Amino acid sequence: MNEIIREIEAEQLKETVSDFSVGDTVKVYGKIKEGNRERVQVFEGTVLKIQGGSSRATFTVRKVSNGVGVEKTWPMHSPNVEKVEVVRRGKVRRAKLNYLRDRVGKRAKVKELVK
Repeated sequence: MNEIIREIEAEQLKETVSDFSVGDTVKVYGKIKEGNRERVQVFEGTVLKIQGGSSRATFTVRKVSNGVGVEKTWPMHSPNVEKVEVVRRGKVRRAKLNYLRDRVGKRAKVKELVK
């Protein structure tokens, strides 16, 4: 049974997945269906966490829109995610940035990684 599930999941994986990590500011280009039309909407924010593996991997992006924090969780290998573009790299020391939810303004920023 496990072999069958692994084969089905392997077929659903994307060939190329963008290289980003927790703390990065990214633009997620997501496809949205409205009636019979389909368009691409950009969601820009900070990656809070990456979890799961294989075809079940997901990542959560947080942004502040009109003073309200908005989080969206995207499947990594979903056909509805057209591409993920890294705007800037973040310097963090944690795998999950849940503490950013409580912070407002400059304190909610992540330092930029300088190479």
